[in-house]
Amino acid sequence: MTWLVTGGAGYIGAHVVRAFLDQGIGVVVLDDLSSGHAGFVPDGVPFVRGSILDRDLVSSTLREYAVTGVVHVAGFKYAGVSVERPLHTYAQNVTGTLVLLEAMADLGIDRMVFSSSAAVYGTPDTDLVTEATAKNPQSPYGESKLIGEWLLADQAVAAGLRHTSLRYFNVVGSGYPDVYDTSPHNLFPLVFDALLNGRTPRVNGTDYPTADGTCVRDYIHVADLARSHVSAARRLDAGEAIEPVYNLGSGDGVSVGEIMAAVRDVTGIDFTPETAPRRPGDPPRIVASGELAARDLDWAMRHTLTEMVQSAWRARTNA
Repeated sequence: MTWLVTGGAGYIGAHVVRAFLDQGIGVVVLDDLSSGHAGFVPDGVPFVRGSILDRDLVSSTLREYAVTGVVHVAGFKYAGVSVERPLHTYAQNVTGTLVLLEAMADLGIDRMVFSSSAAVYGTPDTDLVTEATAKNPQSPYGESKLIGEWLLADQAVAAGLRHTSLRYFNVVGSGYPDVYDTSPHNLFPLVFDALLNGRTPRVNGTDYPTADGTCVRDYIHVADLARSHVSAARRLDAGEAIEPVYNLGSGDGVSVGEIMAAVRDVTGIDFTPETAPRRPGDPPRIVASGELAARDLDWAMRHTLTEMVQSAWRARTNA
């Protein structure tokens, strides 16, 4: 039994790879290193550098390593940038998924865990998102993830693909001292980089109808998320019943103000965040229920906010 992890050299993908290894499940990584790092791939794990758009490479990788299932993490993940680069986003996230599914079908590989996103919901009209909440993506990125889910569902009907899609909001923390978030758009890296470069972190909007006036979002630890990917793969391997989609959510959320306070405490760097106006379209609160995933995928919030910040800071300063 060997699982392919596309995007396995990235921040999330690398944690998924190590979670599989911790459970004694063989893995192989396919990554073009457009945002990943070869150093994130553990020694001894087969690493194929290349794009999921390369059909021949995808097919040869699946065949050479006798892959039995795929965790599809690879993709272009920058929602804001996707508005400026929609064609690139669709090529990476939709065409790439299509190529991967075609290659899997040709070789009779019928198991996939898909890394989806809470971006499929857009700005929901409820403050607790469930899997049944209306889908209204507001960026090409969110649209591409929803189309990916549709592709899996259609392939299940056409070819018997067994699959599930995991939707999540803000992934933070680190499970290992040598793997950290390098995204130029995510909150934790932005705050850490500001502090390490002598700048003051910024908060967009302090007048929301929340307890401290800042936005409340779902922040989940990357190691908890990776663990549920393995649980999903195990259910697929065992032929057990599985839902087509799951939210990996906290159920209560954390405010940006609380994150800033935790960063100040953990780093020992005293700062008062700069304030800026609200960003257009930012809702006061978006939090997801993780009840279905807790029932089926061993999902739980095993880390406090302080532990999330501590692990992320430790990995970032160890880089």
